[in-house]
Amino acid sequence: MKPALCLLVASLMMNTAVASPPVPPDAQKRPHPVKAPFGAVREDEYYWLRDDERKDPAMLAYLAAENAYTDALMAPLKPLQDTLYGEIVGRIKQDDASVPYRERGYWYYTRYETGKDYPVHARRKGDMQAPEEVLLDLNAMAAGKGYFAVDDMEVSQDNRLLAWAEDDVGRRQYTIRFKDLVTGEALPDVIQGVSANVVWADDNRTLFYVENDPETLLTVRVKKHVLGTPASSDALVYEEEDDSFYMGVGRTRDDRYITIGVDSTVSSELRYAPAADPQAFTILAPRARDVEYDADHFHGRWVIRTNADGAKNFKLVTAPDGATSRAQWQDWVTHDPQVLVEGFELFDGFTAIAERAEALERVRLLFGDGRSEFVKADEPAYSMGLSVNAEPETDWLRYSYTSLTTPSTTYELNVKTGERRQLKQQPVIGYDPSLYVTERVWVDARDGARVPVSLVYKKGFNKDGSAALYQYAYGSYGMSMDPYFNQSVVSLLDRGMVYAIAHIRGGEEMGRHWYEDGKLLNKQNTFNDFIDVTRALVAQGWAAKGRVAASGGSAGGLLMGAVANQAPDDYRVMVAQVPFVDVVTTMLDASIPLTTNEYDEWGNPEQKRYYDYMLGYSPYDNVRAQAYPALFVGTGLWDSQVQYWEPAKWVARLRDVNTGTHPIVFRTNMEAGHGGKSGRFQRYHELAESYAFVLSQLDVAH
Repeated sequence: MKPALCLLVASLMMNTAVASPPVPPDAQKRPHPVKAPFGAVREDEYYWLRDDERKDPAMLAYLAAENAYTDALMAPLKPLQDTLYGEIVGRIKQDDASVPYRERGYWYYTRYETGKDYPVHARRKGDMQAPEEVLLDLNAMAAGKGYFAVDDMEVSQDNRLLAWAEDDVGRRQYTIRFKDLVTGEALPDVIQGVSANVVWADDNRTLFYVENDPETLLTVRVKKHVLGTPASSDALVYEEEDDSFYMGVGRTRDDRYITIGVDSTVSSELRYAPAADPQAFTILAPRARDVEYDADHFHGRWVIRTNADGAKNFKLVTAPDGATSRAQWQDWVTHDPQVLVEGFELFDGFTAIAERAEALERVRLLFGDGRSEFVKADEPAYSMGLSVNAEPETDWLRYSYTSLTTPSTTYELNVKTGERRQLKQQPVIGYDPSLYVTERVWVDARDGARVPVSLVYKKGFNKDGSAALYQYAYGSYGMSMDPYFNQSVVSLLDRGMVYAIAHIRGGEEMGRHWYEDGKLLNKQNTFNDFIDVTRALVAQGWAAKGRVAASGGSAGGLLMGAVANQAPDDYRVMVAQVPFVDVVTTMLDASIPLTTNEYDEWGNPEQKRYYDYMLGYSPYDNVRAQAYPALFVGTGLWDSQVQYWEPAKWVARLRDVNTGTHPIVFRTNMEAGHGGKSGRFQRYHELAESYAFVLSQLDVAH
């Protein structure tokens, strides 16, 4: 540690060495005006905590001081944390493996070994009795690294070569590497500064990938790399000029085409080229504002999911091979205002459509003769979706099913005979689903909207208004938080708590309108829904008013920050992980990674009406003198999606004005990004710490 850093840590922590209980750090204030283009100015006294290089000694000292304070405050809870960690990890079958799937003559799967953090990716030729070929052993690759992830890997069409994208920092800035699967040797080719997205051409020597901007991390260029040539000479295939779009590459279902897809919040565009000779890319349909689409190619035609022509909940259309405009689109599955079409998979003889209605997922089978039927579900609240269906030449559909009481289960259904096989259910050691109950209830929000809520609790629960409640939500980007099984939550249920997922506006649980009613100038609905759900559950006897915990991460952390400001008396404790709490300042700065892609989600604060609206709820800007709930705030130093300085500044300002006595702890993982530590066990240390904090604040028996 540098001398200046040592002195500052000592200064910040001097009081904690002699005081009991420990005294939190007090960050220095430095005047800094934040200006908007139209003249508005805000004072941000903690702006200095931002360091894009992550090297400033004063900033690092403050984070170290906060970690030390958290260590001291949490020390009495270490036995409980260890107990929770042991329970959670004890439910994991350590030598587990995924359901194998077949592709081009090989069976692919992922397996874990006892005591090891990372997966082994492997395959077997012909059948599962053949010798195992290890593609990647992430345990060996991650050795000596504080963080490691492989987020995309693709085998060439001739099954001989492997390309993958790895990240050893957590910033989601990837490096592509290659392996010869015949010899087992690593190839010398290396491509840096890219996204986790790779596609092989049919020549088995050319790889398409997406290059990131090194500062904003926006996906800006598609390039192609020919094995054996320097990455510096890789040819530019396509460059996106509009910085509000994300970009990705893929292959169609029939392997005929390589695609380049660009998507913003409100618009899409797809290009395609023959995988056998991907020289010239053709636009399937030119982009248009408020028209979104995604497409796949099979049996000589395009099948397209789109919201064009007022299909707010999306519909399916078809287009001929070689299509170049929306004028060639023909309706196939028409729009239903009560049913959201979320995706589809094309097979010989049928199509599987992922849909959502009344806040529940379902899978519809559409046959060539026009008839359709639904895959059956067994519970009132559940999550169902398409699984890996790598090959279209089959009568068997694989799908996943789970609920708050049912561990993740993979089924395959014969669409001709109706036979259903359970291929695997996530093993949960010591867990008996018959001891738990899940329910779906509805809450009337203050403006009359009916908000669905998924609940789970242990049998024997007495709905008498005395229990502790853990309420979770997200509520942004149209991401639906479905009621899936979470084995960690069992530790809460076994201690008599109720766990609730509030399906608030900003997600798409109730269709596209549910999302649109919780974004831009409707964002306050997201916060109101969460608060109204809490108040209703307390009024209905699900919990005691003083025993409610709230939890959310990323944009769900923004939710926590806004709710903490607006309704602090409704919550005893909150967990905000990687929270997006400095909305206005971040959205004013286009150099911050991913900001420009978000204008149609939050608004562009360079425009006064959006500036004023966002300023009205931005958690950092609305911290005021009042008693706040106990807060557990977590971040990662290398987070590229929500920069570490947002929660750091928020906590510093909360410490200045909080009139309450409940503790605020701030944990920074110095070796992680947005998703926390890598490895299947490491993240449970962090979760157990936040759970211990919550249980102690709610006075739940340990």
